[in-house]
Amino acid sequence: MIKAYSAFTDEIDDVEAAVASIVDQIGSFDRLKKNTVGLLTCYSDFAESGVVRELCRALPFDVIGSTTLGNAVRGSSGNMLLTILVLTSDDVEFSAGLTSPLSRDDDAPLREAWENASSKLAAKPSLMLSYAPLLVPVSGDFYANAMSAVSGGVPNVGMLAVDNNSDYRDSRVFCGGEAYSDRLAFVLLAGDLDPKFMMVSISPERIFMEKGVVTSSRGNQVQTVNERPVIEYLESLGVKRGEDGAASGVNSFPFVVDYNDGTTPAVRVIFAITPEGYAVCGGDIPNGATLSVGRIDAAEILSTTGELISDILSGSEPGCMIMFSCVGRYFALGYNPTAEMDKIQEMMGENNIPYQITYSGGELCPVRSRSDSSLINRNHNDTLVVCLL
Repeated sequence: MIKAYSAFTDEIDDVEAAVASIVDQIGSFDRLKKNTVGLLTCYSDFAESGVVRELCRALPFDVIGSTTLGNAVRGSSGNMLLTILVLTSDDVEFSAGLTSPLSRDDDAPLREAWENASSKLAAKPSLMLSYAPLLVPVSGDFYANAMSAVSGGVPNVGMLAVDNNSDYRDSRVFCGGEAYSDRLAFVLLAGDLDPKFMMVSISPERIFMEKGVVTSSRGNQVQTVNERPVIEYLESLGVKRGEDGAASGVNSFPFVVDYNDGTTPAVRVIFAITPEGYAVCGGDIPNGATLSVGRIDAAEILSTTGELISDILSGSEPGCMIMFSCVGRYFALGYNPTAEMDKIQEMMGENNIPYQITYSGGELCPVRSRSDSSLINRNHNDTLVVCLL
């Protein structure tokens, strides 16, 4: 059984006051169980001011996490906020890990960090919580697939770090109070644990019926659909190109990708259209995948989020909820970017379930195979994922 506590602060400059506030909200360390870990997400200035470092020094347990451009726990949500979710248990072990620098699609640093962290546990891990750097040459699909390979398929929930800059240049991953731009931090959980995973992205009525098959692609770049340039497929669904050839509003029309492997389709946001008419996406899309196109906006985000939280609250009450939502959903909310977090907080009401919501540059969460019900780790875009413990 896991017990969870949450805390927050918006004090960036007064390091001592920020640390004291968090420690006071967590309460007496005597109430912590034998094993404890902290999940910390924050606006990047908290790392630059020294709050993250000093807070981790003050807490008697490992802390991992990342920067973000929006987060929430019970009691507060916003942009310039630091939140922490503390997990503590007598019968669940936690083991934190940190890779060496990642520079390319090479799983050696992941394997070494996994072996080091897992060797400290008495049993095989049943869950991994990951905070990955946002690196141009390393995709979210790489993190999902490579960690599955080195772990033997241990369910992996987490995020890719972002920050408040348009190019995410100050995004960082935290481990032990230090901030890293090129390392993945994670915590392994082993013991009496039965995690459940839920997610929501685009409702079926917002997905165009017309499907296409990817006939050529390279990694996250879709080149042709049905043997024609992908831009022609998008134009057939109403995406317009201006006189300069740029596609208008393409970010609001994500791909819904069926990998034809028996798993639930995943969403892939379209970042840009190249001069050749190719689509640059937020994750790999292989040849042979079946595509649909969805439409996402503020009304859709609030509707799907409300439905997911309602489903969770109508079932057995979880011990805590760890949530990651895509920055694509954040930006689609327009002038009210905290509306999704506010919706969740309103629906959570006065119940006592601890939770943490963090915006991410890619969401890691397992999907279930429709053929044999096995879990397959996957990278998502434009998605809200929830891990129930």
